[in-house]
Formats: sequence, C-alpha cells, structure tokens
Amino acid sequence: MMKIVKTPAPLIVPNPQDPRLTELVTGVDQTGAKTEIRVPVERPLTLYLNAQEIVTMMTINDYPEYLALGYLLNQNMLKYDDVVTEVEYDDDLQVVVVRTEHHTNFETKLKKRTQTSGCAQGTAFGDLLEAFENVTLPKAQLHTSWLYRMTYAINSMPSLYLEAGAIHGCVLCKESTPVCYTEDVGRHNAVDKIAGWIYRHDIDPADKILYTTGRLTSEMVIKTVRMGIPILVSRSGFTAWGVDLARQVGLTLVGRARGKRFIALSGEERIIYDQKLEYVEEESVRHQRKGEDRED
Repeated sequence: MMKIVKTPAPLIVPNPQDPRLTELVTGVDQTGAKTEIRVPVERPLTLYLNAQEIVTMMTINDYPEYLALGYLLNQNMLKYDDVVTEVEYDDDLQVVVVRTEHHTNFETKLKKRTQTSGCAQGTAFGDLLEAFENVTLPKAQLHTSWLYRMTYAINSMPSLYLEAGAIHGCVLCKESTPVCYTEDVGRHNAVDKIAGWIYRHDIDPADKILYTTGRLTSEMVIKTVRMGIPILVSRSGFTAWGVDLARQVGLTLVGRARGKRFIALSGEERIIYDQKLEYVEEESVRHQRKGEDRED
C-alpha cells in the first residue's frame, strides 16, 4: 500500500455555526431569570495505532484525522518520515485508527504516563524531553508588524470561543496570515490538530508562527519544538518550566500578547522591531478571555 496522498492544504478556520459542535442549554442567570446559552459538546474519541489502543481523548471532534496524526507525532509514536497507509474514522463507534506500513508496539511507553498541565487533562507518554535531543530550530524572524497584524486578524475571525466559550484555540501563521486555525476543549488537542494538518499536507514549519490562547506551559513548548516551529506566541502567561525548556533550544517564546503589549522570555534575537506602537490599536473587550486580569 502507498502512503496516504499529500494533498494541497485547505485553509482551516473555526465554524461556530456547525450544529455538531455546540448544544443549547437552559439555565437561570444571577437574577433567577431563565436563560439559554450555547456550550461546546465534548465527545470521546478512541485512538488506535494499528491494532493497539493508545488513548481515549475528549474532543469536539471536528477534525479526527488531523487530531489522531498530530497526537501520535507529538507523542513521538509516529515520525514525520513514517509511512502511514490509512487513517480510518468511524463516527458511530467514535474510533479513529491510524495504520502504518511498519509494525508498532508501545506497550512499555504507555505505562509511563504523565498528566500534563493542559486543560481537559492532557496526557504525555514516555520521556517528555525526547523532543529536545539534538534539536536545531530554524533561523526565522518575527517582525513586530507581523505580530500585531496577526493577533488582530485572529481576534477578528469567527470562533467557537466567541460563540460558546469554554474553548481554546491554536493558530498556525505565515508572517501575519493565519493558515490553520483549530479549536478544542483542550489546547493540547488544538495544537495536535495543527501537527496533523502539517503532516497530512506536507507543510514546511520553518517559516511559521504558532499562536495559542492558552498558557505557555512545558507541554506547549515541547509540542511546538517537536513540530519544528521556531516561534510560539500566546495571549496568556508563562510557566517557569516552559520558559526553561524554550531557552534550552532557542525557541522564541512570546506571551501576554494583547493589544500593544507583549513579553518575550526566550529567543528574543529573532524579533525585528519594525512597528510604531502609536499606530497599534488596543484590544477590544469582546475578544478578551476570562481570567486575563489574573494572567490565566
């Protein structure tokens, strides 16, 4: 069998009107009045690699193929040069099976499990630092003009977060242009979908920027490095280990990027300050996430 065909990359953006992704729920507000709101739908998705069950994930399940491939790549259970013969998804069983040309057995690795700091209880198997052995990230640049245009473009796009809340987003950008925007109940799922999209469509990560709405944790740094992306940006804050890991490999780590403000704690040599701040707008209240006054 041949490796799954690499196809031209589609532009992936959130579809907040997809009826599968939210449900209307009735409750009462602070005055006791009846109210209805939309909330994201979580579904279990069980992932198999060949004949071996790997994990059951809770996800909005909009891109199961990308999520499955990205998860395996970011867990180092699948390499970017491995031959994948098929990705099969069964909607009724909520199962996705990734089949490879070579035999796989991760029984030992699956016994070494770490619950990550990601929301919705992300899980990592094996050695978390596997990605940092002999890593050399591309020599990219981050123009501040790209950064401000990028964050404005992301905040201006329709999203499931703005429709229903309780969701995280990750966006892959080339310069200031979003090319793949995924959302999920956990940012680890959102970034795994991007990894799967990169693999499925043979995208070069060397000139890309990864943006996330969530915290810059060790998990997010490790996954970004595994994907070969040299720049990671967030509207949220940092963890100490996330910063330490980024500095080890020279990943450009930019956090608290809202309106005119941002802070870089690693890889700042890539930043080109070419934007005059007096021409940058402050962020609209509509696009602020909960808890930002406390640096979520």
